[in-house]
Amino acid sequence: MGTKEQRAERSYLLEVWRDKYLNNLKFTKDSDPIYHHPHINRILYALNTLFILMLIHDEMSVETLEGFLAERQWLQPKENIEQLSKAGEGNMNVVVKVQTDQRSFILKQSREYVQKYQDIPAPIERIAVEKAFYIAVSNKKLQAHFPRILGYDKDAHVLYMEDLGDCKDMTFLYHQRTIPKNQLDALVKVLYKIHTSEAPGDFPQNMEMRTLNHQHIFVLPFLEDNGFSLDTVQQGLQDLAAPYKRNTALKSVIAGLGNKYLSQGDTLLHGDYYPGSWMSKNEEVYVLDPEFGFVGFPEFDLGVMAAHLIMATHERRYLDTLGKTYPGPFDKHLVAQLAGVEIMRRLIGLAQLPLERSIQEKQALLAMAEELILSK
Repeated sequence: MGTKEQRAERSYLLEVWRDKYLNNLKFTKDSDPIYHHPHINRILYALNTLFILMLIHDEMSVETLEGFLAERQWLQPKENIEQLSKAGEGNMNVVVKVQTDQRSFILKQSREYVQKYQDIPAPIERIAVEKAFYIAVSNKKLQAHFPRILGYDKDAHVLYMEDLGDCKDMTFLYHQRTIPKNQLDALVKVLYKIHTSEAPGDFPQNMEMRTLNHQHIFVLPFLEDNGFSLDTVQQGLQDLAAPYKRNTALKSVIAGLGNKYLSQGDTLLHGDYYPGSWMSKNEEVYVLDPEFGFVGFPEFDLGVMAAHLIMATHERRYLDTLGKTYPGPFDKHLVAQLAGVEIMRRLIGLAQLPLERSIQEKQALLAMAEELILSK
């Protein structure tokens, strides 16, 4: 895969050569220095398979992208791109909003690494899981809460999707410290409808993404030396986390929960059901980014949801609220334990949140999380 700098160089060289290709410029092996690049075989393969490794981003040339879209018949006749912009702060993938003279739409592409942390490898096939999930929930009960899939290129790892318009993700809940009842009820209802949707028999196991997620939820945050200094997040957080990283009884329970996460279940899961995946516009809520989806057990989604409601509000009662509003059966004790793990890993792991809290507030949340994990 190479370093971040090597990947950036290959991306740049690929785009330069594609521009030549699209504009029918002539070049030869003797005159074009790209032929002497150490990754020439990979570059030639990409070109010879018509943009299979097209790297989409919001600063690419319009002409290059129009060629890519026209090749797939994703542009209408005489439709022209007017503007490209970044569509939100995606962690895993590149997401670009395309504004044309007729409409707007979204292009989403997975890479062989995590977009926000490009030194972390990630399975590039995750976009296929996202497509499979959207197809599984494309029923009358749910379609109003998800973007429509307009096209998919398996080889380029690109989804062509409906633009939901002027939405904002619901990470504002961490600042707001409360969630309106109507939004909470809607999100619980959507989650239940996901869980009761029938996943096809060939739905991807998504084991590579689950393995990656398993490391960042159940393993890395609890290593005493994981190479990540929490004091770079907030002074004093490293010392605050130390007792939990040394607690063998706590880590043993977490390891068991991690093994369960990797097991197969019978319920379609979103896999990352938290405010960064929730969108709101006026009174409507939408759900995005199901690339961690798999067929598992409903308590995982419910535990993650409960954890983020607790972190936003500092109110443990949301565990009981979910118990009363979620229509399906579930193990409340397991949900509480998973909520505790999610709280801890978000406070002392790499995947930090836009959660502005004092050390004292984080101390209280960590103590609550420990109690939830070790509860009998």
